[in-house]
Amino acid sequence: MHGALSVLIFTVTAGLGQGLFVWLVLNDLGASATRLSPQVNAAGGAVALVLLGVGLLASFFHLGHPMRAWRAVAMWRTSWLSREVIVLPITMATLFAWTLAQWLGWSSTTLLGLIGVALCMVLWYCTAMIYACLKFLQEWAHWSTALCFTLLGLASGAVAMALLVGLSIGKMVDFWLLLATGLTLLAGAVRFATMLRNAALRPKSTLQSALGIPNANIRQMSQGMMGGSFNTREFFHGKRHSTVHAMRWLALLCGVVLPIICLLMLGVVTGAALALVLQYAGLLAERWLFFADAKHPQNLYYQTVA
Repeated sequence: MHGALSVLIFTVTAGLGQGLFVWLVLNDLGASATRLSPQVNAAGGAVALVLLGVGLLASFFHLGHPMRAWRAVAMWRTSWLSREVIVLPITMATLFAWTLAQWLGWSSTTLLGLIGVALCMVLWYCTAMIYACLKFLQEWAHWSTALCFTLLGLASGAVAMALLVGLSIGKMVDFWLLLATGLTLLAGAVRFATMLRNAALRPKSTLQSALGIPNANIRQMSQGMMGGSFNTREFFHGKRHSTVHAMRWLALLCGVVLPIICLLMLGVVTGAALALVLQYAGLLAERWLFFADAKHPQNLYYQTVA
């Protein structure tokens, strides 16, 4: 499959914002040693809100008719995309209310924060199920899709939270360094396991079964006089195997290995900042691989552009 840049930016950036908000709320409920002032919480909430807003804005660039985007909510009974479109603005509204309450110094924000955390979890699930519900794509139709979306968002959010705490206190806190490192390692391990699973999958259909012709030497000579089409652009990434292989290394190095090294070896605010930048780049590569690994059955027919 071909992953549009707008979709990659939306899922990665919104996931980062969700993860940051989750850790802001949980930290505010935790031990007093790492609790931040309401003003810092408000600043972190504003950053998370901006990240969600940037993701939402990026998603509009993938629409053929952006002015008709409001119609997406109409199919909420059966469409995970419609459910995502509904949950996203509700999540942003809750995040805004929590941020405003923190800025105004209201003492009772626990319930509002927990509702926001629950909405973030629901949003991750809705986003993942847009792809996991497609049974004909074996690489996506698996419980690990929702797990990866959630873990990667929580991991990147933990790195951002470690940076925020470090900037607020003036030094890095061991708890947030270890949490960000552990979640990054866990998310990377789960994603690597899904890559191994996808590589071992075999298509359920072949040219022979699709055409009903048992000859082993069937091959396509031409796609027809029109050449390229929507199908060849949207359902295949069009890159060489070497490019896909390089993106796997980029995803693992920038998304997992290098951020962990920056967090543990540097252990300072600049290290956390560098880890966040590297991880964001790695997650973009990972999300591109998420689409590239999915082999659409229609590519059995649309193989060669004349």
